Order: sequence, then structure tokens, then C-alpha cells
Amino acid sequence: MTSNPTTATHQLRPGLALTVRAAGHGRPVLVLHGAGGPHTIDSLLVHLADGQQVLAPTHPGWDGTTRPESMTSVADLAATYLELLEAEGLSEATVVGVSFGGWVAAEMAVRDRDHRVGRLVLIDAIGPQIPGHRPAMPSNAPPENLAALRAYTRDTLEDPTLLDRARLRTIPELLVWGADDPVVSAEFGRRYADAIPGARLVLIPGAGHLPMRDAPEATFAAIDAFLAEAAPTRS
Repeated sequence: MTSNPTTATHQLRPGLALTVRAAGHGRPVLVLHGAGGPHTIDSLLVHLADGQQVLAPTHPGWDGTTRPESMTSVADLAATYLELLEAEGLSEATVVGVSFGGWVAAEMAVRDRDHRVGRLVLIDAIGPQIPGHRPAMPSNAPPENLAALRAYTRDTLEDPTLLDRARLRTIPELLVWGADDPVVSAEFGRRYADAIPGARLVLIPGAGHLPMRDAPEATFAAIDAFLAEAAPTRS
């Protein structure tokens, strides 16, 4: 049985207070939401909290939270969440990123030097530059969330350096993709997965950009199977 998520403020440093939902006990999992906001990952948080310790921060600037003026890039968010894992004494965490949260998760993994990130699950993630497959700025998110997204991405939803840096990652990675995603196509997901040694891709039939909403059973089954595997030993 899962516990109801609790919400707390984590004061990582002066001027930076993170709103973080937490639920469950066990192996650490960090879940990062996309442009739509924290509510879009509610079902994912609850599912993963069954047997695991889940932290789900709200990106500063979303849903009325404060974005420090110094936080102006995806790299800044990635560094903040690595700092959160360190402050909580967590290592080898599974980081699950959805859409924009997948970009942040990928950036965390390439910047991690202290084994804070042990596995990566990317769900319809934006971030890498895939020729011929450029994501469009979302239009259905709340205005304050879109303003925060633009502040971090500078109006571009891709990083031309990310794919080359991602090729150097050595942790287990799963990409879960809605087969009918209108934002970042299944072909985008295939090319992303193909660029990362050892990464695997699972397409979710009938699902769009948020497969955990459109096809939760198939999405959760793919993630659960990945997490059930024995973690490899780092060299």
C-alpha cells in the first residue's frame, strides 16, 4: 500500500526553497514533471511510491513557486536536483523525467560525479537536438509555467550538445514513449535511444505525450520491469 504524498519545503540554500512532494519508502526515486506542471505526474508518483521512496519537486517558477533570478538554464535545474539528492543523503537514485523533466534528468545524469543517479527513465523527453524533429513550445500550459519554461530554455526546446554528452553515460536507461506522441514523435524517441549505448526504448501503443495518463497499465508495466532488474555494479 502507498502512503499519501506529503508536501514540504526544502531550503537548499539562501534564496532557493524547493517545494517537494514525498511518498513511500525504499529505494530512492526522483520524479521530474514537464511543462504542464506537477499534477501531470500524480499517477506516476503514487504508483512508484509502492515500495520505493519517491521525491517529486516542483520546478521553481511553476505553480506559483519562486524562481531565483540566478536560475536561468536546464543546467541550473539539474545542479539543483543533484544538490537535493545530496542534501537528502541519497545515492544511486532512479531519476524519472517526463517531457521537459526528461531533459533535466538527462542533464543530471551527464553532470553527476558522485553516483547520485543510478538509473534513468525518460518518458517522451525533449532535450536533444534530433534533425528534422524539433519540438514546439507548448500552448496549453498555464501562462506562469510557460514563462518559467522559457526562462530555463531561452525559447528553444533543444540542446545541440546533449546527445553527444549523453553517449558517454554508462548507467541503465529506459526510454518510454507514446507511439502517437504529437509533440516528440516515436521516431524522435527511436533516434534518441539509438544514440545512447545500452539504452532501450519501449513504445506504448495508443498513447500520446503523457503515456502514464493515456495507457497507465502498459506504461507502468514497462517501468516496473526495468526497475525490477538487478542494478549493475559500477566500475
